[in-house]
Amino acid sequence: MPATFARLIVAHRRLVLVVAVVLAALAGTFGGSVAENLSNGGFDDPHAESSVAKDLIEKQFGAGTPNLVLLVTARDGEIDSPTSSAAGLALTNELAAERGVAGTVSYWSLQAPPLKSKNGSQALVLARITGSEDAVRDRIEELSPKFSRSGTNDALSVKVTGEAEVFRQVGTTIEDDLKRAETIALPITLLLLVLIFGGVVAAGLPLFVGGLTVLGTFAVLQVINSVTDVSIFALNLTTALGLGLAIDYALFIISRYREELHAGWPVGDAVVRTMRTAGRTVVFSSATVAISLSALLVFNQAFLRSFAYAGVAVAALAAISSVVVLPALLAILGHRVDSLSFRKFRRTNDAEAESGFWHGLALAVMRRPGRVAVAASAALLLLGAPFLHLNLSLSDHRVLPTSASARSALDDIAINFESRENGAAEVVIPSLDPIAKRADVDAYAASLSQVGGVARVDGASGSWIAGRLVATPNPASVRFVAQNGTWLSIVPSVEPVSGAGAKMVKAIRAVDAPFDRKVGGPSAELVDSKASLFARLPWAGAIIAIVTFVLLFLMFGGLLVPLKALLLNILSLSATFGAMVWIFQEGHFAKQLDFTATGTLDASMPILMFCIAFGLSMDYEVFLLSRIKEEHDRTGDNTRSVAMGLEKTGRIVTAAALLIALVFVAFATSGISFIKMFGLGLAVAVLIDAFVIRATLVPAFMRLAGEANWWAPAPLRRLQQRIGLSEHVDLEEFPATDLDADADARSEPDRVLLG
Repeated sequence: MPATFARLIVAHRRLVLVVAVVLAALAGTFGGSVAENLSNGGFDDPHAESSVAKDLIEKQFGAGTPNLVLLVTARDGEIDSPTSSAAGLALTNELAAERGVAGTVSYWSLQAPPLKSKNGSQALVLARITGSEDAVRDRIEELSPKFSRSGTNDALSVKVTGEAEVFRQVGTTIEDDLKRAETIALPITLLLLVLIFGGVVAAGLPLFVGGLTVLGTFAVLQVINSVTDVSIFALNLTTALGLGLAIDYALFIISRYREELHAGWPVGDAVVRTMRTAGRTVVFSSATVAISLSALLVFNQAFLRSFAYAGVAVAALAAISSVVVLPALLAILGHRVDSLSFRKFRRTNDAEAESGFWHGLALAVMRRPGRVAVAASAALLLLGAPFLHLNLSLSDHRVLPTSASARSALDDIAINFESRENGAAEVVIPSLDPIAKRADVDAYAASLSQVGGVARVDGASGSWIAGRLVATPNPASVRFVAQNGTWLSIVPSVEPVSGAGAKMVKAIRAVDAPFDRKVGGPSAELVDSKASLFARLPWAGAIIAIVTFVLLFLMFGGLLVPLKALLLNILSLSATFGAMVWIFQEGHFAKQLDFTATGTLDASMPILMFCIAFGLSMDYEVFLLSRIKEEHDRTGDNTRSVAMGLEKTGRIVTAAALLIALVFVAFATSGISFIKMFGLGLAVAVLIDAFVIRATLVPAFMRLAGEANWWAPAPLRRLQQRIGLSEHVDLEEFPATDLDADADARSEPDRVLLG
């Protein structure tokens, strides 16, 4: 943070603030409606075989897996009664006539037993809303209320469900949850900030920075969404991380500014000195967060890439707001930053710091560093042990609360119907003469019907079960044929999105075929999504590790410090993920937290949480190490510098961790189970990092390594010194910074206050 830049901000402080407010207003106006434009999908890899199969079926055959399901219940208890049959056919025809709806079939139109419940009181209507994910979302918003019928005057009651309705209800629930989380988090955060700072004015500054960050990110996402798909789930990260980082950075800067101010420096100098130390740390810290989240760009899923867009924007805007707008505001406020205070700020000198809690804790740890390191590491490894049993899958309707209509309908279908029609796999044969090669296709379909987990195979020639043709073509069979190809529908006898479903798809793909084919459907999407994620995970990990290591070295000048930081972060995150497996996969506290444990975790969530939590962990690592390095450069005493660094940052890091954990816990109140895990998991990660890693393992390992912490080969040392990312700078190298050209800030404090 060059002194010249900091002085420029101080000199033009009012202009900077006015521009910031205007830009925030424009960003809020432009990006305020971003939630209405974002996508509910983006979970699939567009290059995967299952995605290619889905596109082929839609474009070449105008068909596909039904994404709209009507669960119909007869009021008289008999779905085959004349009244129910007439009403069912009318309902089928009404849905088929809707714009953008294709492939509508029902129990009544096909007389297909699989579409009838076991007790004969319910039946299914299946259809497909065509178009992009956004088009499907817009259409289901109109169709859902139109076809949901519960009135006693109707012959039939109807519940709308299926993939389209599930995603709609997930999106609606998340929007409502986001508003509730903000309502919970903001007033409590403000109250805690008042208690931390001991005054109202200083406490309001972090929220001001957070507001600028969130509004700016909404505008950025609006722009990005005009170019590529952005997931609506990224809004949760925008609000939570935006507030969290803004609070972290503002706490660090305001605390340092008050230190400089109460050390006797005039306002202008105090601002510049703050930017030359804390400001530099904030810029570096935001870079580590942005790098961690940018690693999500290596994945093909728009869902994960969306979090990269939001995360990088949040980190960048939080840093800009903190090192440009906040210092301008501090320069305007001057000593009035302590206005409306109920507790006077008092600068702690070195003698007082040596009797502080965090200083004493650090010395206690460093007296027995080996024992502390072993004990703390063992505890974290024990907490992380359940992670060894991690079982990944894709989210389904059970992410919704049990009260959601789309979920309850699918639960009823799973219990009351023997067949899983809406979870069928698809085998597309795109380049083939369906007439000339009919015998080959029929033989292939017969072979597929004998695969374990397959209940029935439907095609242009009829239906096969266990290798035998059991039904001849019906009016709906024409959907399986196009001019240059054909496709088959494979109804599973197992849960589609499960380990058994994945095993079924692998067996289907292993069946020899005399032609090119693509396998799709929910089970194939599970297999392909996991394969895509795991194939790119090493690249994401390498990006995070290498770039973070390089940046930490450039800032602190030693090879051991960044290596230790990486290892401790991995240890901390393994404990977090172990806790999440124990809670959300195995179902402990499911009743208290109000979610349904499925025995799996969503495949993308651990990756997403790792990148976010890693960035936040490095955030606190940088805060602590920057003060340790500053003390070490000043005194050359490793043990003293660790103790003093922890004392001077312990309160700030603890306060920041509690505040950001509070924000994440507010999001854990969501009705969507993976958002609940997202909020709770990140809160746990932040607290473990602040209270276990920073308070015990960092001082223990720093003491064990001693001066080796700062060692580097001579060529690398010269490179680091030349680039100059070090936190420690000569704070006496610049003259006093008057807020007015004709003011002597040192002799006329009143003019300093007035700016």
